[in-house]
Amino acid sequence: MSSETLSSATDVKNLVHPYTNLGDHLNKGPMIIERGEGVYIYDNHGKRYLEGMSGLWCTSLGFSEERLVNAAIEQFKKLPYYHLFNSRSNTPAIELSEKLLEIAPKSLSKVLYANSGSEANDAAVKLVWFYHNAIGQPAKKKIISRLRGYHGVTVASGSLTGLPANHQFFDLPIDRILHTDCPSYYHGANPGESEEAFTQRLINNLEQLILKEGPDTVGAFIAEPVMGAGGVIVPPKGYFEGVQKILKKYNILFIVDEVICGFGRTGNMFGSDTFNLKPDIMSVAKALSSSYLPISATLISQPIYEKIAEQSDEVGVFAHGVTYSGHPICAAVALETLKIYQDKNIVSHVQEVAPYFLSKLHSLSAHPLVGETRGIGLIAALELTQDKASKKPFDPSVKIEKLVQENAAKHGVLVRGIRNAIALCPPLIITKEQIDELFNGVESGLNAALETVEASKASA
Repeated sequence: MSSETLSSATDVKNLVHPYTNLGDHLNKGPMIIERGEGVYIYDNHGKRYLEGMSGLWCTSLGFSEERLVNAAIEQFKKLPYYHLFNSRSNTPAIELSEKLLEIAPKSLSKVLYANSGSEANDAAVKLVWFYHNAIGQPAKKKIISRLRGYHGVTVASGSLTGLPANHQFFDLPIDRILHTDCPSYYHGANPGESEEAFTQRLINNLEQLILKEGPDTVGAFIAEPVMGAGGVIVPPKGYFEGVQKILKKYNILFIVDEVICGFGRTGNMFGSDTFNLKPDIMSVAKALSSSYLPISATLISQPIYEKIAEQSDEVGVFAHGVTYSGHPICAAVALETLKIYQDKNIVSHVQEVAPYFLSKLHSLSAHPLVGETRGIGLIAALELTQDKASKKPFDPSVKIEKLVQENAAKHGVLVRGIRNAIALCPPLIITKEQIDELFNGVESGLNAALETVEASKASA
């Protein structure tokens, strides 16, 4: 048995793959990635792919940034591990916190570390509950998320996530988690409804939900600036302005999930900057370290921190934390990542290439399979439909997004098929020439999928 066959067989025998059709995987096995260079990765056959999804929306600086490698090596030599429990600390965690708060929305003043976006949002839930206990409002615990929102997979963050597959068979969502409308004009507008009227209807629905539940029972609202895994949903004009007015009216905390949007993705350092959001709590991960090492953070406002600190003094401890919170190597790599964003003017680069990226995206709107193109900065999606006029989606049995995804891969471009859409989220370092390559692969994937669909119709 060849080493290649052995590796694939060993994978199938031993590994459980997240977000994978496990039955299908038993028959097909894995795509094994051996190495990466810039915006490209190479499989174990030596084939090169342009990584049009930055891995999982995350490898912002590409796959061969030597400064991050060296930052990890140097920290390994100094201090490979230590914790933040019992008032202990380490220099990378201290310096990263300072740097992170320098660039974060000014409403935030303290940083709590973990390992993933799921954990960061899970911590946000606990902080909301702890805070409202601390201020003498123990009933104000419900958290409103949105349909199609994605906030993670832990018991709490998976409940916040508004996607059916994340709830089915997992007995989620848990109590005190609510869901309101997805702000997708394409999917949710009534016939003849203007975007302005659609936006106002969603804001009214949010207020009605709060009133129905009782404002004294609703503690927080959580949202991604741009929805990622739910289909790259860019909010309609005026949406967040209206939402924030409602939250302020009923004294409800605003949790902004920047796990995908943070660190330049939307054309500003944070999606909060792009959409003028003022979070009370903000979660970051992924591009915080360009995902070279796992690290996440939950940032909180000073009023929340003061009440938590006061209550923990009374209890004797703030009894929350994880072993790897502020891990010195992860923190050192994240700190170097933030320095690279600054040194290489990554946000300016995104602003420079984004118009070209979006023009290439929108040029595919005429394709027979494309119902809508949507995006901002360097994150985008193509909505797939079998009928543009009625917006009728393909039957799930067609697996249209998988057809496009697999055919694009044959042409050397990796994208992600999600919910009748193709998501794009390339590394922030991508050039215009590489954007051409990306969209050539996407168009080839669309054309091949269209041939398959038409052949299926002809044989029916």
